[in-house]
Parts: sequence; C-alpha cells; structure tokens
Amino acid sequence: MTEKIIKVVNRAGIHARPSALLVQTTKNFSSNIFMEKGTDRINAKSIMGIITLGASYGTEIKIIADGDDEETAVEILARLFESKFEEE
Repeated sequence: MTEKIIKVVNRAGIHARPSALLVQTTKNFSSNIFMEKGTDRINAKSIMGIITLGASYGTEIKIIADGDDEETAVEILARLFESKFEEE
C-alpha cells in the first residue's frame, strides 16, 4: 500500500472538472485507489465520491493506492494536484 498526503492548491478546489480528470486518470490503473479527507474515505474511481468529499482550497487529502501499480498511481495523482489540475 502506498499513501501520500497532498494539499488542494487550486483556488476553486475540487469541483466537477478536476473530479472528472481524477477519475479519468485513476481508470488507467489496476490498483484500488482511495482518497481520504478527515474520516471520510471514498473510491477515487467514482466521480460522485470525489465531489462529495467537498475538498476546497487548502484541504489536505490522503491518496491511498493498493495494487501492482500503486506507486505510479499515487505519484501521477499527486502531480495533478500540484499542477492545480492545469486550471491556473
């Protein structure tokens, strides 16, 4: 299992477009991928799950992956957050 804590750095937070981009990206991996905010854990391959997290600017999110490509999955998803989902 690979985990990484990241911070939402884009001003608009995780809304529909970043959620769709996250789901589209997670579908490329065979690993089970989850995101946690506080005590809430969601399947990162579910757009509704990501939207219901309500992750706004500055929120810390833990990305968790378990499977054959877990390290790559976590790294790629972290890069999406760091790049502000290419919105800014």
